[in-house]
This record gives sequence, structure tokens and C-alpha cells, in this order.
Amino acid sequence: MDIKNYMQEIGKRARRAARLMARAETKAKNDALLKIADIILAQQDTLLQANQNDIHAASENGLDAAMLDRLELTRKRIEEMADGLRQVAELDDPIGKITELKQRPTGIKVGQMRVPLGVIGIIYEARPNVTADAAGLCLKSGNATILRGGSEAMQSNLAIASCLRQGLNAAGLPVDAVQVIETVDRDAVGELLRMSEYVDVIVPRGGKGLIERVSAEARMPVIKHLDGICHVYIDDRADLDKAVKIAYNAKTQRYGTCNTMECLLVAEGIAKQALEKLGPMFKKANVEIRGCDRSRKLLPYIKSATEDDYRTEYLGPIMSLRIVDGLDQAIDHIEKYGSHHTDCIVTEDKDRANRFLREVDSSSVMVNASTRFADGYEYGLGAEIGISTDKFHARGPVGLEGLTSQKYVVIGDGHIRT
Repeated sequence: MDIKNYMQEIGKRARRAARLMARAETKAKNDALLKIADIILAQQDTLLQANQNDIHAASENGLDAAMLDRLELTRKRIEEMADGLRQVAELDDPIGKITELKQRPTGIKVGQMRVPLGVIGIIYEARPNVTADAAGLCLKSGNATILRGGSEAMQSNLAIASCLRQGLNAAGLPVDAVQVIETVDRDAVGELLRMSEYVDVIVPRGGKGLIERVSAEARMPVIKHLDGICHVYIDDRADLDKAVKIAYNAKTQRYGTCNTMECLLVAEGIAKQALEKLGPMFKKANVEIRGCDRSRKLLPYIKSATEDDYRTEYLGPIMSLRIVDGLDQAIDHIEKYGSHHTDCIVTEDKDRANRFLREVDSSSVMVNASTRFADGYEYGLGAEIGISTDKFHARGPVGLEGLTSQKYVVIGDGHIRT
């Protein structure tokens, strides 16, 4: 296969499809989403067989248990894919909405219209459900998408893509609005990252290595986050019961997500009470704690934290711990070691809460709530294509509106400038 020509052809088809999607009516997009959901459910056996083929090959290639779990499709996960598409169909369509239409002294009216980004390239690893989730969001927001899943999920992704294209065709929308790259050749990724004439934005979803490569090589904007080093800070004016509940949930509700707490900061004034409760809870849950000297005096069984521990996204049952003097030192720590993803303060002091909200420079900042809430569904976005720690173009969970832009529209009636 000539990879360059293959990718160029995909890009050309995506660009043509993007023009048609930009003018697609909301009803047609919703019809497509609902039809795709029905087709996915009707073809469960086909999807499961394709997935079993992927799992068998991945097992023989030594893929670890965590990756195999992400790769696996079950009937429940297939039903969740279909439900997700139906939920996206129920969301308000942002495309074509005009806001701030104001009349100027000259008589013209000036406003802003919400429009699609165009062609979105998505590079992701392992999880085949991303194929349906990402395509559904791009479809509803009027974009065309080029999907490059991990080689370990190739048969699963192609089987899901077939359902997507059938649904698009049944709704009268261009089937090239969703294309899955049908080669495991790594050169295809490089070509995709260079196709700025066809691809308007790239979204990488996967490990740090993938995201670093995409960020370094892409010739178009990238919506990304590198790490999820999330903090919970327990202030000395916190409600102790709330603090214990929030910190424990933020770490243990699920380990392998980017919004899981990786570092617990505790004000010295409340450290003894808080850690006397939390230490045994984490120990019982088999969470390894790596702490500072002050915290090890209260919890002598924990390991000593290194500088690197505070910079690490563990994605597992390990966490770092530091006792700080107070709010200023907590904010300084988050600024030095954090990844601008999600950080939380637990406090009953409104002034301190407001300072934390204003001064912590993260895409989600929380007061008295678990970091695990940093999620498109929990934020009312219906779904998300990822979480961005960038400041442009989107920040935080990226839902439908994050896959759009705005352009100025001017309405006149024969007006001319004098």
C-alpha cells in the first residue's frame, strides 16, 4: 500500500464530506445517530466476534491485563455505546445558532454563528468504544472525522465503523463523514499529522508517548492533555467528614482515569485528625502512600516520597501525600507539580475557596467535590471527546461546543460604508 496516496485520498473524501455535514439539518444528524445505535445493537454478534479476534491476537502478543480490559467489548459495553449515541441525539444542536446579534449605528446587524471545525482527526488506543463515541460527537457537531485506532483493536474498530457508515447512508448523510484508517502501518499516523490541508484539528487519546508524539509532529492544532496529576487539598477549615469522604472517593472510585486524585495535600492544622481516618482506609484498600517527612511521622508505615513521586500520574493504587503549612503552600505545590487538569479544595471558608478557584490554573477547579466529577457526562455535556488542559481552543471536558468554532455574520439591507 502507498501510505501517502492512501491517506491523501482519505483526506480529500473527508474534506468533501465536511462541506456536506456543515449544512446537514439537525433531524438528519439525529436520525443517523439513532439508526447507528439500532444497527450496533442488531449487529452485536458481529461486533463481539471481531472483538474476540482482536483479544486473541492481543493476548498472544503479550498485552497486559489492564489493556485487555480496555480492549474488550461485552454486551453491556455495546449497549452503553448505543445509549451514548442516543444521548448525543437528544442534545441541543449548536450548529447555526446566532448569538449577540446587535444593530450597529450604521444600520448593519453583527452577530456570531456557531459552526463546525471541519475535519477532526482522532488518534486513540485500545478502547474500541471510542470509535462510536467520537464519531457520534463529530457527527452531531457537523464535522467529518478520520479515526485512527490502535492496531490491537483494528477488527473491532472496522466492525463498528461499518455500523456508522450504514447509519449515515440510511439517513442520507455522506458515508465519508466517518472514516477509519484501515492499516496498522505507523506511517499512516505521520501522514495524518502532516495533512493540514485536509485536517483542521487533531485529538489524541491515549498514553503520554502518543500525546507527546502528536504534539511534536502535528501541523494543525491539537486538543490534548499530557497528564492527569490531580490534587485534593484538605484545608484546616474543612469539614472533616466531607474531607475524608472526598479524598477517599477521588482516589479509589476508579484508579485508571485521568481525573483520579494522585496527590493529597493536607493542611498541618488538620493533618492529624484527617490522616488518622484516611490512613487506615487507604491501607485497607491496598493503596500505597508515598509521603513527606511530616506525614510519615503520623503514618510511619508509608513510604517516603521522592521529588518524582509528586510529578507522577500513577493510574493505579499508589498516591503521594504532603502536609503543607496552609493554602499558600498548597497552591504553590499544585502550580509546581500539577498538570492543570483537575484540582480540589475541601474547606468551609468561602474566602479561601474563592482564592483557590481564582488562583489554581487548571481546566477544572473544585470546591468540596471529588475530582472524579471532571467528566463531560457529569458536567451536563452529554458526552466528551476528551479533556483538554490547553487554554485554546477548548479547555476541560470537550463536548459538542468544543468541536465547534464561531464566525462573525453581518446582516444588512443594501448598506454601504461611507
